[in-house]
Amino acid sequence: MLLGLLRVVVLDLSAAVIAYWRAGDKSLPWKLIIRRTLRWLFPANRLLINRPVYSVFSVLFHIGLLIVPVFLFAHVALWEDVLGFGWPTLSKAWADWLTLGTVAFALALVIGRIASRESRFLSRKQDYLWPMVLLIPFLTGYFCANLGLGPTVYRLSMLIHILAGETIFVLMPFTKVAHCVLMPFSQLISSLAWKFPPLAEEPVTATLNKKGARV
Repeated sequence: MLLGLLRVVVLDLSAAVIAYWRAGDKSLPWKLIIRRTLRWLFPANRLLINRPVYSVFSVLFHIGLLIVPVFLFAHVALWEDVLGFGWPTLSKAWADWLTLGTVAFALALVIGRIASRESRFLSRKQDYLWPMVLLIPFLTGYFCANLGLGPTVYRLSMLIHILAGETIFVLMPFTKVAHCVLMPFSQLISSLAWKFPPLAEEPVTATLNKKGARV
């Protein structure tokens, strides 16, 4: 996962440098790019501007997606066995509520994407599939921690929990979830996009899988 994400960052930044040097106009609004990047990383100012409900659900989903795995007591205990040190953990009540909230927000995001014509146009199959895949470790972990499962069912649920998490790690560099490391560069790439060299339309539309589609 780490090597794959590093590869994605290197390829994207290399492509950005090439696009910059091929562009005729090489002036870039660096202050504006930095300001927009900070707004994307800390989106409180834009939550009420465009699709506020969807945006709030998206932010809360990502918060749960990060906080629960990193600060869950059982996960921190595993890291402590390996590293020799740990960090503060969530109480069980907070972990349970954040887990259920993450599941609910993921389902709401999928429904919101289906309901929006603009989102449907820009969406690919993985945009609908990924939230469901990401929920598997949350659901199986919640079941193992809160339901009185028999030994066989518990072991099966925990096996699915672990394998689902490992599958996510393997697939991250090859899917849109790689935006977890590309997000800080998104506004720079967007600014460079307005400086595409001539005849760039066809490869761009092919990359977006929208070749021949009406916009």
